[in-house]
Amino acid sequence: MFSIAQEGDSGFLRVDVNSAANQFPVTGAVVDIVSGEEQGKIVEELTTDESGQTEEITLPAPSVDLSLEPQNQRPYSEYSITVRAEGYEPVTISGSEILAGQLSLQPIRLTPLSEVSGPEISVDIDIPEHTLYGIYPPKIPEDEIKPVGSSGEIVLSRVVIPETVVVHDGVPSDRSAANYYVPYRDYIKNVASSEIYATWPREAIVANVLAIQSFTLNRVYTEWYRNKGYNFTITTSTAYDQKFIYGRNIFQSISEVVDDVFENYLSLPDVRQPIFTQYCDGKRVSCPGWMTQWGSCNLAEQGYSAIQILRNFYSSEMYINSAESIAGIPSSWPGYNLDIGSSGAPVRTIQEQLNVIAGAYPAIPSLVVDGIYGEDTQASVRKFQNIFGLTPDGIVGRQTWYKLSQIYVAVAGLAEYPG
Repeated sequence: MFSIAQEGDSGFLRVDVNSAANQFPVTGAVVDIVSGEEQGKIVEELTTDESGQTEEITLPAPSVDLSLEPQNQRPYSEYSITVRAEGYEPVTISGSEILAGQLSLQPIRLTPLSEVSGPEISVDIDIPEHTLYGIYPPKIPEDEIKPVGSSGEIVLSRVVIPETVVVHDGVPSDRSAANYYVPYRDYIKNVASSEIYATWPREAIVANVLAIQSFTLNRVYTEWYRNKGYNFTITTSTAYDQKFIYGRNIFQSISEVVDDVFENYLSLPDVRQPIFTQYCDGKRVSCPGWMTQWGSCNLAEQGYSAIQILRNFYSSEMYINSAESIAGIPSSWPGYNLDIGSSGAPVRTIQEQLNVIAGAYPAIPSLVVDGIYGEDTQASVRKFQNIFGLTPDGIVGRQTWYKLSQIYVAVAGLAEYPG
């Protein structure tokens, strides 16, 4: 059970700056942090290191108990972040959220200045209120299992974790809204950070992430919008789908959960498709038969596990399934940890990937690709883990393996990114 915090709590912030052209880190970018409560007052001025990251800073945040029960008072503080770097258009993000006791990760993508461009143009991104605090349209109910006929509506024959999802920034009928090409895991982390609070017990976060993933994979599996003539996977409208906010910050505790369970979804016996697990907050909106977000937090505080929470709301037969394959992953985790003394093809794979990643992140030591997991490989893995928010133990377990694959695909130019 959480204890009641006192006034004057703090949260933490790190800003990660990359180039929109190639996903490489931007070194030496100047980052100004401005309090949302005191407009114009710069509270911190930071500079990115060779990995495109600022140091972690401590910032005031409201008491943590405000985010553990529904409140009229906003449970997070807001900051504006302006980033400038030579050769890039400046970016300002307003409304970046800080929660008590949580590390907020604010990604910022800078667009290189064109050699023939005119005057510098600042890019401004406004992050709206969190869905548990702001007012958003409630979900329009749909069947949790979509009908599968013989007319070809279902395009996919098996559940695959997609490399990217195409996110439509509006209601389906709004043809003028932008489409963003978002890596699958980044999409899930964004939605979860927009839909629940990172201060919640871990089992509540896991339950909600699994519901978000199953919801998303149902849209992917059924090709729901493409079969209606649209050119996207899912929308940002809470009336139709779940909230994705372009440019928003994510939280480390949520990011870690997603990296742990990203290939999972929810199933029922004898149902091939991922279950369309709809949900609501349970306070402003009621939704019998669906999971309520505040209810999941309450059950986790009582000691319920993630699967117990999900079965409480959906079905006692609900179980956690794993996708048959993961798109965009060069090779699957071998099924055992790689550490000092390991050897063979899996070690060679991570050494090759680390060398490619080191081309963009020079703080990571390059390696001799010999298929032998020695101290040099351990040191390189440990530095990689440190940069990308993993436990820096120098061991390549499942989570580190797939994070290596994800970053390798990004810096090698093998994936699409938001436009």
